[in-house]
Amino acid sequence: MDDSASVLLRAVFDKLGLSARAYDRILKVARTIADIEQPETIHKQHIAAATQFRSLDRKYWTK
Repeated sequence: MDDSASVLLRAVFDKLGLSARAYDRILKVARTIADIEQPETIHKQHIAAATQFRSLDRKYWTK
């Protein structure tokens, strides 16, 4: 993971009050997105996309 991705992930974690499980899930989804695009490292845009997917998950699957 590059430095900008790490900073963004830390900011998201702090702002949304995520659990360690949610942090791990975002990181896994970001790695999958990065694998599809085939870069060596996870970039900021991969963390942003994974976070958006997480927020969609929370919106539609919780009461």
